[in-house]
Amino acid sequence: MAWSQKNISHQNNGWYMYFGNHKLSDKYSLHTEYQWRRDEVIKDWQQSLTRIGLDYKLAPSAMVTAGYGYIVTHPYGDQPVPFKFHEHRIWEQLILTQNVGRFYFNHRFRLEQRYIENRIDDGAGSSDRDGYTHKKRARYRFMVNVPINKSSMEKGAIFVSVYDEIFLQYGPNVDKNYLDQNRIYGALGYVLSPNAQIQAGYLNQYVIKGNAIDVENNHTLQFSLTYHFDFRKKKTED
Repeated sequence: MAWSQKNISHQNNGWYMYFGNHKLSDKYSLHTEYQWRRDEVIKDWQQSLTRIGLDYKLAPSAMVTAGYGYIVTHPYGDQPVPFKFHEHRIWEQLILTQNVGRFYFNHRFRLEQRYIENRIDDGAGSSDRDGYTHKKRARYRFMVNVPINKSSMEKGAIFVSVYDEIFLQYGPNVDKNYLDQNRIYGALGYVLSPNAQIQAGYLNQYVIKGNAIDVENNHTLQFSLTYHFDFRKKKTED
């Protein structure tokens, strides 16, 4: 990793998000997710991110997921990419949960295999596709939720949510930086029902570019809705 002087750009973004883990059976569920990421809070495009995956419940406190992500990144901010590009992403993760009194702990370990579209200038002010670059990334997030007005994360609970997540690159095609990102998050949330909650908060996203010199320090407003559908067949009484 390079430790040279950083060129840091401070930017303001907005992420508007939906998450769901929809029960298919007692063990399996379907993960769905969409994130509408905007530059200058809401004015311009930053990214469009869609994920889908299949969850498997190993135990009451452990779940694994494998899935696919489709991401479109736009030029934005003070250090923009030259052209809009697409990314296809395979991901696997393990989530471990623990409840101690009012504190709900969540550990998320995620691996990503990223296929990032290469774009070249076609000489006419546009770009042509030039294959894909394969990159790998490992992520770890530690999150804590704490209800304020109730003793548990039940309907009507107002809660505080905080987390830190680190992103590390590995394998071939790593540029000069193994540390890719760090995210620090704090928010207030409200439990609408056992299957639904909303959150509003602040994320500091520290992104180190491939040259290990240019850095984005993104101050990001976040709004999220989580809703879990239950597709299991209801048992009928005789």
